[in-house]
Amino acid sequence: MSFVFNADEIFEMALQIERNGEKFYRDSAKQVKDSEAEDLLTRLADMEIEHQKVFKGMKSTLTAADKKAMTYDPNNEAGLYLASLANTKVFFEKDLDTSKLEGIFRSALVAEKDSIAFYLGMKDLVPMGSGKEKIEDVIKEEMRHIRILGERLAALKK
Repeated sequence: MSFVFNADEIFEMALQIERNGEKFYRDSAKQVKDSEAEDLLTRLADMEIEHQKVFKGMKSTLTAADKKAMTYDPNNEAGLYLASLANTKVFFEKDLDTSKLEGIFRSALVAEKDSIAFYLGMKDLVPMGSGKEKIEDVIKEEMRHIRILGERLAALKK
């Protein structure tokens, strides 16, 4: 069965990705012994909360038509699929040695890149006037996260 997702479902997926990112950064911050890295990870978690606020705001402006199911789905398989996709593709639960900053930063870089790919696709599905520019702002912020994480990873290797 293939699914066509409505705007409400897409925003819900984006929210789940941001919640997963926040949890990843907070859990990692609790595990590291480096106070500077802990501060960075906490700030990244806080940024993920800001992204959640952006997507919640955009979601709240959706019309009934934007929330209308696009596929006959009496068993909510589309919702389960979205949750599964959000929880397995970007900032998902996995075994990770959070005692090593290199592993944390590498995992975060991959997740941030995956979130950008998702948001770029999402941006094409959001009509003008419905917050498309806000998605672009989130993408820019995620790109900044990549730069920060990349710089920190490079510094660890010196």
